[in-house]
Amino acid sequence: MSAKPEMTSVEIFSDGACSGNPGPGGYGAILRCGGREKEISGWAPETTNNRMELTAVIEALRQLTRPCRITITTDSQYVVKGMTEWIGGWQRNGWRNSKKEPVLNRDLWEALLDASRQHSITWKWVRGHDGHAENERCDFLAREALAMR
Repeated sequence: MSAKPEMTSVEIFSDGACSGNPGPGGYGAILRCGGREKEISGWAPETTNNRMELTAVIEALRQLTRPCRITITTDSQYVVKGMTEWIGGWQRNGWRNSKKEPVLNRDLWEALLDASRQHSITWKWVRGHDGHAENERCDFLAREALAMR
């Protein structure tokens, strides 16, 4: 019987931006593995900031081709709390929140669950616009994608 190979460790940093809320939006993410980095970004014509925050993480996870041990760092408490505190209850309650209302952005929460299923993920929140180098870079990528639409 052979031992399972060790999971690759990956760091993901992500951010979303929106001009108006709703309005046009952008997202940016950095993936770091070993000494290598990859930056991704994109935009949507009519969206919200929360949708761009979720999209940044989803698109970053979609870049990975095998199960990994990941630390995701974001300035979105919505994303971190959604994945660490709220999502289990939403699923148990038929995708309804504590007010018995449909969960907003369910399509993206389901896509995030699907994209994260094969990985071991640690979620980390950082204060936005507070000098965190990678968060500032992701914010720049998101705003640049929005500006170039």
